[in-house]
Amino acid sequence: MRIGAIEAGGTKFVCGIGNENGVIEERISFPTEQPERVMEQVISYFKDKNVEAIGIGTFGPIDIDPASETYGSVTTTPKPGWSGFPFLETVKKEFDVPFGWDTDVNAAAYGEAVWGVARGLDSCVYFTIGTGIGVGVYSEHKLVHGLVHPEGGHILPRRHPEDHFEGNCPYHGDCLEGMAAGPAIEKRWGMKGSELGIDHPAWAMEAYYLGQAVTTTILMLSPKMVILGGGVMHQKQLLPMIRAEVRKNLNGYVSAAPLLTGIDDYIVSPGLGDNAGLCGSLALGLAALERNGK
Repeated sequence: MRIGAIEAGGTKFVCGIGNENGVIEERISFPTEQPERVMEQVISYFKDKNVEAIGIGTFGPIDIDPASETYGSVTTTPKPGWSGFPFLETVKKEFDVPFGWDTDVNAAAYGEAVWGVARGLDSCVYFTIGTGIGVGVYSEHKLVHGLVHPEGGHILPRRHPEDHFEGNCPYHGDCLEGMAAGPAIEKRWGMKGSELGIDHPAWAMEAYYLGQAVTTTILMLSPKMVILGGGVMHQKQLLPMIRAEVRKNLNGYVSAAPLLTGIDDYIVSPGLGDNAGLCGSLALGLAALERNGK
């Protein structure tokens, strides 16, 4: 079985081919540029691959309502040229196969639930902290949609008492993404996070904001696991700091063993590593194929 996967990120697109066991057999990546240029490369890649389905996990916001006239499009993104772009329709015109369609971070949550660290659980939440911040929600064995899809990167956190940064989100200023995504770290401190030492005060501030977000997620959604991925989380010192912030915020209120005695196995790194998004897109394609009875 050959399934196509597209992970459309804010910085780069990754296209790949995998099988029903979640094994990625080949891949290619290229920068996220103007949509016409990107779609040309996507279509060229899949032209001779003979895939049976394609799953797409993309940066958002996107229209995920099949009854909508703009279903399959990117909506209010600040990325030049992409707002209103008919992503799904563009690739559907080229390939007569079933398509899966969701956000990149919902795809990552799904990938972790099907093949990764959350396998066997009926719920998990996946945070990606990188160029932006996204939150994917898998609950009762399905991805969560509603009015649109989860946009947890734009919740409004309590400001750190020593933080005077105005925020970097073009829509909300000091929302979670505006305060804690990679570009916010760089703008606040004058250098990329990868250039900051592990003892730099940036990381305590980062843990403060991400700890609030995880705490809110636990209180609102009560997932069986919280997974923290994305480029910013390559800073290995962050994970234990975030766990400590969550414990402090909850203050023993939620009486559940994973939070009281097993938090190291509850707030975790992706089991699929940086493949979570692409594997999740593969899983979306596989699910679309199954829905079509193939």
